Amino acid sequence: MNELLHTMLSHADPAQVPGLARFFKTGPGQYGEGDVFLGIKVPVTRQVVKACWREVSPEHLEECMASEYHEVRLAALLTLVEIFSHPGKWSAAGPCFGDDVSPERILPIKRYCIDFYLSHTDRINNWDLVDLSCYPLLGQWLLPQKDRSLLYHLARDGRTLWEQRIGIVSTMTFVRHGQLDDTFAISDILLHHPHDLIHKAVGWLLREAGKRDQDALKAFLTPRISTMPRTMLRYAIEKFPQEERAQYLRK
Repeated sequence: MNELLHTMLSHADPAQVPGLARFFKTGPGQYGEGDVFLGIKVPVTRQVVKACWREVSPEHLEECMASEYHEVRLAALLTLVEIFSHPGKWSAAGPCFGDDVSPERILPIKRYCIDFYLSHTDRINNWDLVDLSCYPLLGQWLLPQKDRSLLYHLARDGRTLWEQRIGIVSTMTFVRHGQLDDTFAISDILLHHPHDLIHKAVGWLLREAGKRDQDALKAFLTPRISTMPRTMLRYAIEKFPQEERAQYLRK
């Protein structure tokens, strides 16, 4: 039995569905149009994942990612994050990776998580699904690597708004390790993107980069102020002193 799916379904709360549907913009013409909810809040989903991720098999992950329910897909993604972060504790690894998860098995399991993630981006179709999964997976995977062209490809040529958002939000891991260049470079790619959700994501990552190096953020912003979307700019300068924020907005 797919314990992850079964437990998630058991936590359904129909009273919460209308509010979640409004919050995640599922109406006609909105970015989450047609998505279906069970009415489960994120803390509950995290509790379910924490309790059963070790026993979730690859087949169970496939079943959950194919679900029509938003929260079940989120549970699958959070389970993937747990497996990637603690591969040696994944007791369901046996069928694919051998019964004994020894150190030499760690890399194949991590690679499996990344391949699974990238092959299911069509099921990652709202901002929370992106933001809670991409940087603990792709960002962490690419952290020790010099070739991060995958994220540039997603940002520039992503098939969906969500793939493009994955491209920028994944750089959060780099920012947290003091590596800011990719965040600035991918922000430049997305600078004139038409969607507000990309403006917010880019502004958010620029703000986080500015916490590490405000001079670098100012150097990025100065030649772009006149063309940068206002929402993006507001997010980027949120931590600036009030008067300085006002000066940037006036420019």
